Amino acid sequence: MQKLSIEDIILKIEAEELFHAVSSDYAFTIKIDDYVPYVCAAVHNGHQFRKELWAKCLHTAYDRWYEEDPETENMVKHHPIVISGLDSRFEYDLNRDPDNAIYDDAWGKKLWKEPLSEDEKSRSLEKHQNFYKIVHALITALEQKFGCCIVYDMHSYNWKRWDREVPTWNLGTSNIDNERYKNSIEDWRKDLSEIKLPKGIPTTAKVNDTFQGNGYFLKFITTNFPHTLVLATEVAKIYCDEESQVIYPEVVSAIRKGLRTRLPEHASNFYNIYSN
Repeated sequence: MQKLSIEDIILKIEAEELFHAVSSDYAFTIKIDDYVPYVCAAVHNGHQFRKELWAKCLHTAYDRWYEEDPETENMVKHHPIVISGLDSRFEYDLNRDPDNAIYDDAWGKKLWKEPLSEDEKSRSLEKHQNFYKIVHALITALEQKFGCCIVYDMHSYNWKRWDREVPTWNLGTSNIDNERYKNSIEDWRKDLSEIKLPKGIPTTAKVNDTFQGNGYFLKFITTNFPHTLVLATEVAKIYCDEESQVIYPEVVSAIRKGLRTRLPEHASNFYNIYSN
């Protein structure tokens, strides 16, 4: 893996080069093993938190981990194009617009002992901006090359905080064209419901049951790219113990195995339908 500037990453994408890179600000990774009409993204995978902010933050490392999406990059790492955040959403949230990317409060709890300085905020927002420069360059290249693109926007959620039965998988579709893409949405929901998991974990998949797909990542791509579908895909954190911070590697592996075959097949069907 190379450390590359934002400008160099964009040049490599425009030249259709294959590469693995970490951004020079260490905010995200991107790998392109082949130029295909689909992308996997894990924007909340990161846990890094700038040391200068530690003393100001009221949330513990566990508090932050609990609200992040650990292992989501690991679940899709074998696919040809993967972009993944390295920084915690508690520093800046890639799934919020720039004006709201830095939290004041997080899940009902004040985040900072004292307000961040403008310099501290600007350092974080520059990383947010750089990430979206790469997203824009990547989707531009894929739409130009293939005529259409599909993005699997991978997230996880804390199922134990709900006081009702919730699905293993949730698709958030409120900000995409449901009429145009209804077959692809239903096919993806069905594919997810068929992934076999260990430990007797049931696999259910629903649309807009727990989350509706209101994230900025989805909205940014949908607004700027008329021929790209973003599927906000949330898995319940059945792959870990939310309360003791223990990851279950065998469950992560089963999810990764299920996605390894179903995801490219779904993307191929999408391309065959919408490339014209």
